[in-house]
Amino acid sequence: MARSYRIMAIVPFSAAASGGKLVPMNEVPNTMRAISQDVLGGPEVLHEVELPVPTPGPSQILVRVRAAGVNPTDWKHRARKGLFLPEPPFVLGWDVSGEVAAVGFGVTLFRPGDEVFGMLPYPFGVGSFAEYAVGPARAFARKPANLNHTEAGAIPLAALTAWQALVDTANLQAGQRILIHAAAGGVGHFAVQIAKHLGAYVIGTASAGNHEFLRSIGADETIDYRTTDFAEAVRDVDVVLDTVSGDTTVRSLDTLRPGGILVSILGLSDDALTQAHSRGLRAVAMLVEADHAGMDALRRLAESGALRPTIAGAFPLADAAKAHELGDTNRTVGKLVITMP
Repeated sequence: MARSYRIMAIVPFSAAASGGKLVPMNEVPNTMRAISQDVLGGPEVLHEVELPVPTPGPSQILVRVRAAGVNPTDWKHRARKGLFLPEPPFVLGWDVSGEVAAVGFGVTLFRPGDEVFGMLPYPFGVGSFAEYAVGPARAFARKPANLNHTEAGAIPLAALTAWQALVDTANLQAGQRILIHAAAGGVGHFAVQIAKHLGAYVIGTASAGNHEFLRSIGADETIDYRTTDFAEAVRDVDVVLDTVSGDTTVRSLDTLRPGGILVSILGLSDDALTQAHSRGLRAVAMLVEADHAGMDALRRLAESGALRPTIAGAFPLADAAKAHELGDTNRTVGKLVITMP
């Protein structure tokens, strides 16, 4: 693809403060490759387009995307009407790992060339399935030095969801017991590692074939949801992380000790809320938020070796539909990632 280029620039504090001079930045093209869709539907609706490269506004950075994780919310928004995004066309993707290409006015955290990773503000700040993405500087942190972009790009949305659920919402403490549903999935496998780092006793549900994997990342106890009723097998947990919803949510209340908390990342029914209240339990639904402090905490965990993403598959941008096909099976272990050279 033939491209023209422009020089992007910023004013470091104000034009007056810098003698009225603009600070030259990296060259970036005028256009970029991206994956878009014109209608809702299966993976086949995804196609490559050429779009203008966005310009960072105040407090924003422009990132040259090297990898973008694929999450269940991506394939759900691709296929379903009535979620958060408006009607297509749109570019999906919230996870980003890459290099800063330019910074907007007022940004002090990063400079062009810095390697960063982060989550574009969920749910409306979408757009990382592209060669460039723009977002608030404080939605990002420096990329873990010991991870490549593919690994770092797998972390943001799923691990930040787990961090905010366990740390910010449930206040999980050392010695407490936690039940994590779908523990081998994207959010689940990060939650297992975070909970173990916090000193909790970790119980994870997964198919039997994934039990060895769960034990390898820190699970103390595993339950095959296909053959065992977790609501009978588990008792007196302090926290339940519900990544499944439906009947699982209500039945999970039976596993909680008095005063325990269930955190759902998929919403709560009126029945679940009513039953939780009648039993003296807390049940809350959370939505992940862009979070510089949370991303920096995840960076430190990754650099210490306490947090490591498992990559279920990596696909070039042109094969984004193949990543969605695999995601649609709901049988992947860890994370799917789209990569760009």
